Amino acid sequence: MLNMLTGGALGRLSIFALNIMPYITASIVMQLLSVLIKDIAVLKKEGGKQKLNQYVRYLTIVLALFQGYGIAVGAESFVVGGVPVVSSPGLVFRFVAAINLAGGTLFVMWLTEQISARGVGNGSSLVIFSGIVAGLPSAVASLFSMGKSGAVSTVFVLFVIFMTFLLLGFIVFMEKAQRKILVTYPKRQVGRKVFAEDSTHFPIKVNTSGVVGPLFASSLLLFPTTILGFMESSSGATTSWKYQLMAHLGHGKPLYILLYAILIVFFNFFYTSIVFNVEETTENLRRAKAVLKGIRPGANTADYMNYVLTRVTAIGAVYVVIICVVPEIFIAQYSIPFYLGGTSLLIVVNVVMDLFQQTQMYLLSSQYGSLIKNNILLNRR
Repeated sequence: MLNMLTGGALGRLSIFALNIMPYITASIVMQLLSVLIKDIAVLKKEGGKQKLNQYVRYLTIVLALFQGYGIAVGAESFVVGGVPVVSSPGLVFRFVAAINLAGGTLFVMWLTEQISARGVGNGSSLVIFSGIVAGLPSAVASLFSMGKSGAVSTVFVLFVIFMTFLLLGFIVFMEKAQRKILVTYPKRQVGRKVFAEDSTHFPIKVNTSGVVGPLFASSLLLFPTTILGFMESSSGATTSWKYQLMAHLGHGKPLYILLYAILIVFFNFFYTSIVFNVEETTENLRRAKAVLKGIRPGANTADYMNYVLTRVTAIGAVYVVIICVVPEIFIAQYSIPFYLGGTSLLIVVNVVMDLFQQTQMYLLSSQYGSLIKNNILLNRR
């Protein structure tokens, strides 16, 4: 998973082996802490965005050093052609490797912030997207070479291609899916202007959490194996239970799939509750004097919004579980390249759709901005 998200940098032991993943993990952890810790929540509401971003950067450094040390310990056990990859293992190598890997992560973090500030789209998403897309050609070539060598049949290769396109279409359909709630604005007067009664729709996305569920679930399942990797290999019962646990938490194993599905559902509900605050939304509707059709304002509106949100999120969680778990089984059984899995396709589709939407909004704002500017100049003349 980490090698796919880093565009193969981990497999090459590049200084960008960790890529942007510690930064994303730190951002998600800070969002979760804003719900659990009152002081951080107050700071977030009072507009302390720059201070929170600074905390995220500090946490990124800690996580990058921690994961970099883990990769250095793992690299000491690699042997290629009977020759160890690391010629001088020890604390000095681990320290230098951890510093280098953390430095690579900090450079990518700076790069993503520059993209977000000066470009179109989210920098972190675009970096992950570029890493996945960079590995897609080799994944497709590997699939065709498996069919050519006879490892899998030609019919199976065509089936995988068909299922990939079917998954893409299904993901696009579900990511566009919304539950629209009819909102009515009564006749009102603002100053000298009188606004007639109007109605609109309040959209709730089926998959509000996006790719947060699979990403955070994968990171959490990789954490035990990372801790086990810190342990020195030794003979006896310790080694046996260590490798048994790592085997049960391997991709495609029943325990891994079960925990993966449970964590995806949990994080989908948890992150949706963070992003979509029912009480705040109800209060905003009350201030605008808007009402839901057939629902009394106040507590009844909040209960109805909770009712709809819970059921829509449940549908979205089941959809994400199907998208991520079913390809996982095929990857484990038939050694299909991981880049063709549901998680990678989900990330690619979400980033492309978000990029297109932001590009369209940017073009529209530029067009209307020039019209407004010309109108102001004409009025001045």
